[in-house]
Amino acid sequence: MNALQQVWGVLGGNPADLASVTVTSPDEILPSIFKVTEAATAVVAAGSLAAARLWRTRGGPGPEVTVDGRAAAVALRSERYLRIDGVVPPVWGPLSGDYPTADGWVRLHGNYPAHHRAVLTALAVPESEVAAALRTASALAVEEAVLAAGGAAAAQRTRGDWLGTPQARALARLPLIELTCRYDTPRRPLGQAERPLAGVRVLDLTRVIAGPVAGRTLAGHGADVLRVGADHLALVEPLVVDTGFGKHFCHLDLRDPAARDTLRELVRQADVLIQAFRPGALAQLGLGPDDCAALNPGLVTVSVSAYGQAGPWSGRRGFDSLVQVATGIAHETATAAEADRPVPLPAQILDHATGHLAALAAVEGLRRRSQHGGSWHAEVSLARTAAWLDGLGRHDGLALPEPRVEDLLTETDTPFGRVRHARPAGTIAGQAPYWANPPHRPGADPAAFR
Repeated sequence: MNALQQVWGVLGGNPADLASVTVTSPDEILPSIFKVTEAATAVVAAGSLAAARLWRTRGGPGPEVTVDGRAAAVALRSERYLRIDGVVPPVWGPLSGDYPTADGWVRLHGNYPAHHRAVLTALAVPESEVAAALRTASALAVEEAVLAAGGAAAAQRTRGDWLGTPQARALARLPLIELTCRYDTPRRPLGQAERPLAGVRVLDLTRVIAGPVAGRTLAGHGADVLRVGADHLALVEPLVVDTGFGKHFCHLDLRDPAARDTLRELVRQADVLIQAFRPGALAQLGLGPDDCAALNPGLVTVSVSAYGQAGPWSGRRGFDSLVQVATGIAHETATAAEADRPVPLPAQILDHATGHLAALAAVEGLRRRSQHGGSWHAEVSLARTAAWLDGLGRHDGLALPEPRVEDLLTETDTPFGRVRHARPAGTIAGQAPYWANPPHRPGADPAAFR
């Protein structure tokens, strides 16, 4: 069973539906021993097919989907191609990276001020002495100390080490996408539309890459996506630009009861809510999936996490680069490359693929709500996506050249400047997804749907 069959089948998709999907270009484009291009193509194709099926119920054309593997691979590492006024914008913080330790390697993630400070607190040294302090430390001890200080880190593990952890065993019991009906509510059919998701209102309560990619993907199919942030929540601006296409962006400080009331009103108006807070964080504010479904029976909610909704690591902070190190991906790639340090995948595929899986789950939830009723909730995670990628097998692809990309990029005038960026991949009945507006600055828009 190939990657597309697996993704389509995880939500009960009929294998016969895949006859309407055409995939072009060679199987693998990106240099890796992991089947990164196949994974990218699969999630784009499955998401496009789900959007096409939903559109068909709204009077749209037949669900003929075409996906070019090279276009999918490029789209799923879009931040690599981002240019703002011709300049490559910085993405990584000064402490983010892989460090040798006394017994291996550890990856630190310091892109956000709080996580940067957590590293310095955990190690009790100034920034200039971090690398030296790590050389005499245990990788696992550093991981635990940084996490305890409120930061994000991962010790490098081999694949075997990872598979022996309680967290890996917990994830093995979970599907790639877990979609469940929380409440039995009446059908809510969507009316006729000129685009698959036209008129669908999406609340995007996410940061970084995976969650924002989900919202961007839905916007590409015509959804009205409102991203919600706050002044005190730090952002990496290039990622805001890259994942902001097609969205509006408001600020609500959810520590303020009045702001929570405003968000509740938006929840009542929404069709989909995507959130990437750590598991349980929104529930503590009375805004968890069950709370939101009670406010708006028939709401489709999607939760994105780093390590999954079950297991001892379910509440752990994590990012794509950390999950690659923790699950053995970086170690196995380094071994194949005969490198003396961790080697990442050629794309942050765990982030991007998880974002596309979240969008797929949202669309499928809308279809089920339309045809059967119900309030649907989906769970996806970077670590579960990593397990899926691992299960696709390996191939001899480290020597593949970088793909040609110029024909897959375009330029758009934005509030941030002239931006070069990747186009969305895939077509439905010959029509490509597109974004109706450029990225907006954080907090620039009112807390209201269009």
